[in-house]
Amino acid sequence: ADALADIRAHALAHLDEPHTVATLAARAGMSPRSFARHFQATTGTTPLHWLITQRVAAAQKLLELTDHPLPEVARRAGFGSEVTMRQHFASHLATSPRDYRNAFRHPAGNSPIAR
Repeated sequence: ADALADIRAHALAHLDEPHTVATLAARAGMSPRSFARHFQATTGTTPLHWLITQRVAAAQKLLELTDHPLPEVARRAGFGSEVTMRQHFASHLATSPRDYRNAFRHPAGNSPIAR
């Protein structure tokens, strides 16, 4: 069984909140070192890299499905700022949030997410 599944689910449900290895470890009732080791063994990646990847994915969905301005997308995805979101898009997707939205946005009116 994956003992850290609940921790990942909580982080996903609260991407807009700050998360650190220490806060996630405390939620799991583990030391930060033990948590990081178990997390990597379970997921194949570090907690921080996993979290950034999840935030990029959340931002992608928001860019595709909503008309939220970029600072709001960055806030909802948990990136603190539009600049930080842009940096992660560049390193993970080799594009900018604006260019991503222009390429992948669903036509207006077809969005399953209310504006």
